[in-house]
Amino acid sequence: MSDRNMRFKDKVAIITGAGRGMGAAFARLFAAEGAAVTVSDVDTAAAQRISDEIAGSGARSIAVNCDVGKREQVQAMVQQTLEAFGTVSILVNNAGILYRTPVESISEEEWNLVMSVKVNGVVLCSPAVIAPMKEQGWGRIVNLSSSAGKTVSTLGGVHYTASKHAVLGITRGFARELAPYGITANAICPGLIATEMVLDNTPADELRAWEESFPIQRLGSPEEAAWLGGFLASDEAAYITGAAFDLTGGDLMVCEPIAGGGVWVAEAVRLRTRKYWE
Repeated sequence: MSDRNMRFKDKVAIITGAGRGMGAAFARLFAAEGAAVTVSDVDTAAAQRISDEIAGSGARSIAVNCDVGKREQVQAMVQQTLEAFGTVSILVNNAGILYRTPVESISEEEWNLVMSVKVNGVVLCSPAVIAPMKEQGWGRIVNLSSSAGKTVSTLGGVHYTASKHAVLGITRGFARELAPYGITANAICPGLIATEMVLDNTPADELRAWEESFPIQRLGSPEEAAWLGGFLASDEAAYITGAAFDLTGGDLMVCEPIAGGGVWVAEAVRLRTRKYWE
């Protein structure tokens, strides 16, 4: 196997929400390319299943139960990783939750739960791995935002949209502060990806309608998200930080932010029906 296919040899990756969907795809990719992987999830059995699969392929892996919205559990996850593998090189903040609740029906508890997972999780997990990354002068943080972070959610409620916008701001803040230490922070903004979370929350006829409205008429795959994340975590992306990459099949087309004098300008256009292409 060529060195190019082992981009993460001697690296250690923590993937949150890795028991299924995009998180599991990230875990498999990093393991296949040489990394030791911590498979983190609130679902212990799911995390163990993916970790066992990875270990069965000959890679190093541990499964950790972790609610990313709870500081003590995040600290324990990082400590277990350090004890098992000695360091942390890569963090993928993937853990997610989706509710389709209309705005007038969102309870305080539901709002707080979404923010705990998607916003607090990123804010708690990332600082917890900075020390070992600084020590080695190299680190990669990849945050899962969404097309909702640049416009509005396709499926989720207003709390989902708000959380994804927050992730983009947090990513840029991390990127600016951590760049001097050789640590980059970037975000991926998927549209509709064929994960269990999406499939379980969306009727089949609605999914077909969405697919037909996209320029590339299908859902994305978890593996496609992982491939993009693998690039951002690699040395090939060493000069990229504070960026947000769309993965939407053309559903969201964005004029990327332009940095000049500290001012960011962005324009988003959402294409919803085939008539725009006729």
